[in-house]
Amino acid sequence: MSKDKKKTEDVAVENLQTQITELTEALQRERADVINVRRRHDEQIGSLKNIVKANIVRDLLPVIDNFERALGHVPQDLEDNDFVKGVRAIVKQFETTLNDIGVQRIKTVGEAFDPRLHEAVSMEEGSGSEEIVSEELQAGYRLGDEVIRHAMVRVKMEEPRNRSVKAKK
Repeated sequence: MSKDKKKTEDVAVENLQTQITELTEALQRERADVINVRRRHDEQIGSLKNIVKANIVRDLLPVIDNFERALGHVPQDLEDNDFVKGVRAIVKQFETTLNDIGVQRIKTVGEAFDPRLHEAVSMEEGSGSEEIVSEELQAGYRLGDEVIRHAMVRVKMEEPRNRSVKAKK
């Protein structure tokens, strides 16, 4: 084989190896892009599911509010009535279902006022330096970190509580 022919073949092999390397790198970039697109798509689908779930729950909250209001006005002599027990069971089932889909009721009475979770509708006088929720007027709910509805509360100024004692309970 002549030197020129060998040299031409070597150049051709080098060109092919360069093309293979470039195509391999391009394929790896494309695969990474596909993985990123798939990940973003899954995140968007999860986010969309949470938005839809939060909107449906937001629409259903007045129903549970009305059930709870009705149960709050049951006459003493009807407390053991089967109908009232059935309504209580419906409310409990509703709360369990909300919990199962990740919706949590916002803690209120005795908690420090947090404007991210609570909406204060009135302020009671008190002798303290910390705003504490004294009464829940309407329950608030959240789905993960998103507040579906703020809890409407009354707030009172009280002395800071020993948080370590509360945590042991």
